[in-house]
Amino acid sequence: MTIFFKILLVLLIPVLAEAQHPNTFFTKKEAAEVKKNLALYPLLNKSFIDIKKDVDYWVGKDVDVPFPKDPAGGYTHDKHKANYTLMFNSGILYNLTGDAKYATLVKTMMLKYAALNPTLKNHPEATSSSPGRIFWQALNDANWMVYAGMAYDLVYNSLTLAERKKIEDGAFKPEVDYFTTELKDWFNLIHNHAVWATAGVGIIGIATNNLNYIDMALKGTEKDGKTGFYALMDNLFSPDGYYTEGPYYTRYAILPYAVFANALNNSNPSLKIFEHRDRILQKALLTCLQQTNIDGTFYPFNDALKEKDYTSNELVTAINIFWNVYGPDENSLFVAKKQNRVMLNNGGTAIAAAISKNKNVPAYFQYKSFESGDGVNGKEGGVSIFRSGKNADLSSLLFKYTSHGLSHGHFDKLGIMLYDKGNEIITNYGSVRFIGVEQKYGGRYLPENKKYAGQTIAHNTIVMDETSHFNGKEEIAEKFHSEKLFSSFANSAVQVVAAKEDNAYPGTHMQRTLYMLDLPGGNKMIADIFNVRSENQHQYDLPFQYSGSLIGTTVKYKANAKKQEPLGKKNGYQYLWNVASGSVADTLVQLTFLNEHTYYTVSSLVQDTAQVFYTRTGANDPDFNLRNEPAFIIRKKGQDQSFISVIEIHGKFDPVYEFSSNAYPSVKQIKLLQNDDDYTVAEIMIGDKKLMIAQSNNNTDTKQVHSAMGLSWIGPFTVLFNNKKL
Repeated sequence: MTIFFKILLVLLIPVLAEAQHPNTFFTKKEAAEVKKNLALYPLLNKSFIDIKKDVDYWVGKDVDVPFPKDPAGGYTHDKHKANYTLMFNSGILYNLTGDAKYATLVKTMMLKYAALNPTLKNHPEATSSSPGRIFWQALNDANWMVYAGMAYDLVYNSLTLAERKKIEDGAFKPEVDYFTTELKDWFNLIHNHAVWATAGVGIIGIATNNLNYIDMALKGTEKDGKTGFYALMDNLFSPDGYYTEGPYYTRYAILPYAVFANALNNSNPSLKIFEHRDRILQKALLTCLQQTNIDGTFYPFNDALKEKDYTSNELVTAINIFWNVYGPDENSLFVAKKQNRVMLNNGGTAIAAAISKNKNVPAYFQYKSFESGDGVNGKEGGVSIFRSGKNADLSSLLFKYTSHGLSHGHFDKLGIMLYDKGNEIITNYGSVRFIGVEQKYGGRYLPENKKYAGQTIAHNTIVMDETSHFNGKEEIAEKFHSEKLFSSFANSAVQVVAAKEDNAYPGTHMQRTLYMLDLPGGNKMIADIFNVRSENQHQYDLPFQYSGSLIGTTVKYKANAKKQEPLGKKNGYQYLWNVASGSVADTLVQLTFLNEHTYYTVSSLVQDTAQVFYTRTGANDPDFNLRNEPAFIIRKKGQDQSFISVIEIHGKFDPVYEFSSNAYPSVKQIKLLQNDDDYTVAEIMIGDKKLMIAQSNNNTDTKQVHSAMGLSWIGPFTVLFNNKKL
């Protein structure tokens, strides 16, 4: 190469680099579009003003970049978290205003990190196998990398070559090297941590024009495609978008999926990253939104904090990016209006315009009965959500028969939850964690998370011999999944799903069928047929965790008023106070409780004998880490047992006018007419009317003709009310 061309190449490199920045969060063209529309749409302008107010406070000030020492919730943790947000927002403002003070703020902070990061070893408060450097865990370092990478890209053109080198070598290289060498196994996981890690390395690669970083992010450190971002899109979602760790973790992972895909699309649109696997990222978002309560909170499968909802920053980011990529969506518009802020990009601009121009934004999210498969092929069990009613009167029944759910999974095959009118009725504990609260173990998961919340007794499914499913061992649970037998949602009056589990306990078969019924007169009921068959004699507990005040029960119980003891010694039982108990025989056990303004009754058939326990969490909890929540547990013993229950939504309580209506259950009797390997036939008296449910237990062919107890039907089930098919 001649000296002339060498000189020309040196001159061209900065020009070419400048021409392609920014291209992670948005492009120059996109920034110009946002700027042009700022004054047109109130929500866009509000979002701009909010960011500007936060950033302007720090302009000209010396922003602290402290040496890391605190766990989550401590000063240094929260400061570094605030710093990466500040750098990102300041970079956006630089591009929208052209004011150099915003670029200077980012540069000054970046140079401080360039001096700090090479000096860091493992964080002093690290407790996991993937310790961080800036934060107590590497996951938080990955968060920093995602935002810091975008911030750097946003001010790239304002920096000199020397400044770029100092930041790239000092702030970024130590983190990337640490992730891809010392934490290589963690970086290459198929897990939400790796989604953040690959996105962080990949965005830094795009921001610094480092193809090696991008390649490792996309295809793993070995660059063979077995791990990395593509593998994470392929292996963490089912074909319909269900994320194996549950909707709470979809919420967390969707942000790095969205921002890295967006950066890739901006820098290399030929990858068609948003089309990957039949638009899997769009499906993930839509599935996640369907797996929320009407108040926007995520259903608490597995390790989930119940306070998180779809107004979180992760969902704002994903909805805004995907709106621009995949086009408008009515439900997403409803959520965006609830979020009341938008990203300052094309998607945010379009959403702000739609909210400004569209006076008919739906008053409610449009929920529907919804099923998701689990696993790469959607064949590893799944989740069914039954829905009845609409808007504020929506009732949602959840049935979980998934695979385990990786390290955040719980041991609860065939578990259920019930929501009504936005309230939790039959509940799931979620996780034991006070995130961001330093006083509670540095904001990390508390010991009771695995010892109680993850154990089967904390859920609404059968526990055998006071031992959790798969003996509470993740390495065993990860090998198996439950199996759906059949489902039908074609008739809104009779929605049904059946699933089985054959591996939770050796030599034991569990099969549960749930019916959500809308009976004439507007009565909502759930019929629950839960059979267990085993090779040996066992003790079976079926808990109903509930939220509300106990109003009445048919059990003659003895209250342990003077002295209470834990219900058991291990597997979560040690955290349950045995508040009261009673013995019953050949009867209908009923418990009625009041939640807000509605009554709920669980009616369960007891053949032969059973014990009923009334419990409350909080035993063996000297640090007050657990919420005090009630449950009642039906205990039966034998080789084979059946739990035939009806959950009834009924009545109204008006505390202002001191008036109750329909406060007593209408279920008067449950008879099990036949129950064997072939058929289950149950007769339920609703007042003076008869509800008949008959199902095949081993043939799910929709065209098969069946006969049992004088009934004939086609397909796996039939339901009759007052001698008429529902």
